[in-house]
Amino acid sequence: MMLKLQAFYTFLARLSKREKIVFYGAAFFVSVMALDRLIISPISSKMKLLDDQIKKKEEAIKNDIRIIAQKDRIASLSNKYASMLSGGSSTEETVTPVLKEIEGLANASSVYLIDVKSTGFKDTGQMREYSIVLNCEAQMEQLVDFMYKIENSDKFLLIERYQIVPKSKESSIARCSMSIAKIVVL
Repeated sequence: MMLKLQAFYTFLARLSKREKIVFYGAAFFVSVMALDRLIISPISSKMKLLDDQIKKKEEAIKNDIRIIAQKDRIASLSNKYASMLSGGSSTEETVTPVLKEIEGLANASSVYLIDVKSTGFKDTGQMREYSIVLNCEAQMEQLVDFMYKIENSDKFLLIERYQIVPKSKESSIARCSMSIAKIVVL
């Protein structure tokens, strides 16, 4: 090792002033390049990778915060649409609240219900459709209001067909028979 160091000093001593400047300049640039490649470049690439990971985590956190902020709205919507999910409940458990809803809507619209009955259900793959038939009497305005309330009910009711006829020749009261469907996702 000592011989190599002494040989290096002899080599430097033989160089002219100009050659020494070029040698020291080249050694400086090689040292800077080695420093860049061995230390600075790996550290900066690791920092860039960490910055990218931090940005992704921040975006995920912002998204989670937005969802948490909407938690109450999501819960209320979940409760609202829970009536569409059957969960294997019986026909009576599903139809009874619907019949009560129809009766309440009829009372709110001043419609006289003559007859209301469930006519069963039919399965269509992932859904079950319950059918309800009703006969009622009311003024035309009240009947239209009742039909509107059925269609906009939270119980997801659908009037499939209806027939409206006057109660008598000179009467302003109309009779209506309706077929209403309640669809439940299985």
